[in-house]
Amino acid sequence: MIWIILSEAVGGLSGWLTRNGTQIYKTEVVKPPLTPPSIVFPIVWAVLFALMGIGAARIYLAPASASRARSLKLFFLQLLFNFFWSILFFNLQRYGLALVWLVILWVLILCMTLSFRSSDKLAMWLQIPYLLWVAFAAYLNLGVWLLNRS
Repeated sequence: MIWIILSEAVGGLSGWLTRNGTQIYKTEVVKPPLTPPSIVFPIVWAVLFALMGIGAARIYLAPASASRARSLKLFFLQLLFNFFWSILFFNLQRYGLALVWLVILWVLILCMTLSFRSSDKLAMWLQIPYLLWVAFAAYLNLGVWLLNRS
């Protein structure tokens, strides 16, 4: 449970810190086609953070190895990048920089997912929705950047 709580806490703190920026995003930012309704985002992210936490817990419980250590380092690194993306995007409205940050995050998630494979295949598969959602988020981020450049 600690890994799920940690993951959800990072997401919750990020959401709380960006609540004002999120309100501006909802009302003032031009959004690309296929942008889901606002209610979808917290639901999807809650599920994704839970899946991240379950995956990390499974890796933590795997036998000690260099692969396990690398997987957990990648988990924490991608979690850090995830946290700061929201601040760049919502609070600072640096959509171009946020897009670059998001691409780096996607690569980190991919590396983490592939690293999980060597310790626990289920942990790897649990990260696929996250990887796909962040790819979709990159489309949305790119659209927002292109539609709102001044």
